[in-house]
Amino acid sequence: MTRAGVRMRAWRTPTLGALLFLLAACGDSAKHPDAAAGGDAGRDAGIDGAACTVPAIPDAQPASAATACTANSIPGSCLDVADCTGTRMPTSGACAGSANIQCCTPRFADSIECDPNQAPMPDACLVEEPGDGGCPDGMTKVDTFCIDRFEAALVEVVGATTQPWSPYVNPGTHSVRAVSLRAAAPQGYVSQIQAGAACAAAGKRLCTDSEWLRACQGPSTTTYPYGNTRQPGVCNDARAQHPAIELYGTSDSWIYSHLDSPCINQEANGLAATGSHAGCVTTEGAFDMMGNLHEWTADPSGTFRGGYYVDTVINGNGCLYATTAHATSYWDYSTGFRCCK
Repeated sequence: MTRAGVRMRAWRTPTLGALLFLLAACGDSAKHPDAAAGGDAGRDAGIDGAACTVPAIPDAQPASAATACTANSIPGSCLDVADCTGTRMPTSGACAGSANIQCCTPRFADSIECDPNQAPMPDACLVEEPGDGGCPDGMTKVDTFCIDRFEAALVEVVGATTQPWSPYVNPGTHSVRAVSLRAAAPQGYVSQIQAGAACAAAGKRLCTDSEWLRACQGPSTTTYPYGNTRQPGVCNDARAQHPAIELYGTSDSWIYSHLDSPCINQEANGLAATGSHAGCVTTEGAFDMMGNLHEWTADPSGTFRGGYYVDTVINGNGCLYATTAHATSYWDYSTGFRCCK
């Protein structure tokens, strides 16, 4: 059985680390992160990688399998209300049949095969690497501070143990901890407030703006992590089509109010596995500080930096890219983070 959304996966590098990542996993099928079994990163459970399997989820039907409808001028699919949850909303009276069949909006493009009610856990069996320069696991040394080598993933803290958390699901009020993992799907869908709490739970903190810039630009203060001249494709920095346009099959303005779908970051040629762009690395060894995901800093006004996989130009080039248009409670598919210490 294939995993839901497998045709939309972003893992596009054949590196050994990425292949091991795709082959590894730990646990049984789980529909929601709360139901996941297993421990994280080896520190809690001592996972045997050879015995680990990624939790499988059922295949999804293409959107074209459902009858089309319209509610509040937004296209939808006629579905049982029990299946219209999370990021979608049911409206009665627009579909034939029993009262429980309602117009579920928004509708995905007809060819899309992704169930937004599922929560894939591709990072379930990954472990943090030893830190560099005396830094904690998963971190590298920059001047007088440590920074996560990779964009953060999350694990849920349950009592004295942890269990996997889906990188495509906002953590809400769950207790989560940040981890820095190679070949992982990094955590999008997270606010600055949630990111700061996840760093604190790991004994770290969000980076200040000056720390983040110093780490990205290196000791020579370059514009890009790799130097002063843009090299397209070295970082995950310019997807040809906006992923929401692909997911919903339209460029109508309403799609930009629906950037919370967990399916967005599961599309092909979108979010990349951490460290898979080998040249997108800073002098001190931090990966993906340009592109892939926006990264929240500790700025109380709300700033995320570095651009993401659609754009690293509009709000500044490379390391100088900064977005300040949102409150610290804001999140969408593109907002991620890393921690400092």
